[in-house]
Amino acid sequence: QVQLVESGGGLVQAGGSLRLSCTASGRTFTSYNMGWFRQAPGKDRDFVAAISRSGDSTGYPDSVKGRFTISRDNAKNTVYLQMNSLNPEDTAVYYCAATLRLFTIATMGRASDYNYWGQGTQVTVSS
Repeated sequence: QVQLVESGGGLVQAGGSLRLSCTASGRTFTSYNMGWFRQAPGKDRDFVAAISRSGDSTGYPDSVKGRFTISRDNAKNTVYLQMNSLNPEDTAVYYCAATLRLFTIATMGRASDYNYWGQGTQVTVSS
């Protein structure tokens, strides 16, 4: 089992940047492919980014591609989400998630494939 704790959320103006962190404890961090998801009030939980165990493969939906970057530091048991050019539509609670499932383009954005979730961190972008 792995425990996930997100940090780094906050209030930022449109056009600004934030970096989220997610630190894992418990079983070996490198066993897990990692993902970031977000959920705005009244909306479904949406895929934001994913990264493979080694960090050599990443994936993003079109809505954030070119603006968000996921990375991981396996020595620190931490995955990051660098968010640039933020806009009010990015306002949501952001969740870190971990999965033991195989990392594929087809499945990396599927929330049901992720076994473990953090508590979430609020990101608010003002216009």
